[in-house]
Amino acid sequence: MPIDLTTLFASMLPVALLAGIIGLDVVSFPQAMLSRPIVGATLGGALAGAPEAGLVCGTALECLALESLPVGASRYPEWGSSSVVAGTVAAVGAAPNGLPDPGAFAVAVVVGILAAWFGGWSMVKHRQLIARFARPRLDQLAAGSRNTVIGLQVFGMTADFARGALIGATTFLLAVPTAQHVNAAWSLPADISRAVVVTSVAAVAAAAVWKDFHAISGTRRLFIAALAVGTLLVVLSA
Repeated sequence: MPIDLTTLFASMLPVALLAGIIGLDVVSFPQAMLSRPIVGATLGGALAGAPEAGLVCGTALECLALESLPVGASRYPEWGSSSVVAGTVAAVGAAPNGLPDPGAFAVAVVVGILAAWFGGWSMVKHRQLIARFARPRLDQLAAGSRNTVIGLQVFGMTADFARGALIGATTFLLAVPTAQHVNAAWSLPADISRAVVVTSVAAVAAAAVWKDFHAISGTRRLFIAALAVGTLLVVLSA
């Protein structure tokens, strides 16, 4: 089926704006956990009319995100902007029950990983840009100039928003047509396809949790308590 470029570009705009906003949450503002994959992908799926598909994709990406720990100025995947696009891609051809199409689901997870890796690289470049912008103003900063501090903050947040929006727009334009083509050609049974993806991300999450068990005091107790509460909620809602 031919791709309607007008519709594609029109759909890209809200996704790019949301990707920019969620990308801000990673470091700049407000750092309210909105950039977690399970949140960003669900919102992306909602934009495409299939929040359940976005939630499923976000849950898978969240398992992968457990392996990376954002610390200081180190380089780490930027899951915020990438998750928004991944959730939107997962909504391509979503079933009436909310489950993503197996082809789109696989593409969405791969897109989320690649975009998060590129987003991590872009955050390093963003920090370097801020450093270049601030260097000529070191004297004003040392003197405590209010206008200089505010100007630097506004510049940094604006550049960060543009960074996330650009990642969202570019990835969306490439990934959505790809997901449509993959959906049309996908031949593996849906259950097996989803099982392969879920098993792969679950293995990564299990390794991350196991590592935390041995590195962080109290993790086992918190994990057991969270597992018990989650199981109880599932039983009560069934």
